Amino acid sequence: MTSPITRRLLIASALSAFATVGHTSSQSYELVAQGSRVAFIFTANGASQSGTVPVQQADILVDRRALSNSTARVTADIREIRSGLVFITQAIKSRELLDAATHPLVTFESTRIRLGAKGRISEGAQIDGQLTLRGVTRPITLDAVLSRPAGTPPDDLSVLFIQLDGQLSRSAYGASGYPDLADDIVRLDIRAEIRARA
Repeated sequence: MTSPITRRLLIASALSAFATVGHTSSQSYELVAQGSRVAFIFTANGASQSGTVPVQQADILVDRRALSNSTARVTADIREIRSGLVFITQAIKSRELLDAATHPLVTFESTRIRLGAKGRISEGAQIDGQLTLRGVTRPITLDAVLSRPAGTPPDDLSVLFIQLDGQLSRSAYGASGYPDLADDIVRLDIRAEIRARA
């Protein structure tokens, strides 16, 4: 129930890891909405439920010389959250959970990127950041994998696909309503396409 955002959203900072040392400048990226989805998965009444939330804005900058300096800030509008059932969507937006009327926006801001074993995010990495949800800001870590479209050369980073996975405790953000119906842990599952800005 978190707007992952989005994480993911949250999300795009993953791309930072692919750059090669030979590049000389930073590159900004934008989210391709049609090729992206930010999903959240939780258990309610013993059954798995899921939903999505759209990303409102994503500011992504990749430092191709020093990947650890790359940054991502993602904002999502939880008023646009959707799940498979109308009554669950309404419950998620209610004051007992995400309180969309009072806290409509969720933000994720990256703080650190930890690369995979060979120094590349394409082989798995982690992104640390701060997630602000329901007016509460807490640290979160997302597992990240990045890839290029099939058939593109290794140095072509114009289009990238990002996969982010993680989880959070909803009660840690004050979204503690309906404890007898819904589990506290919410899983984030983000798939995003990003494109280099000209």
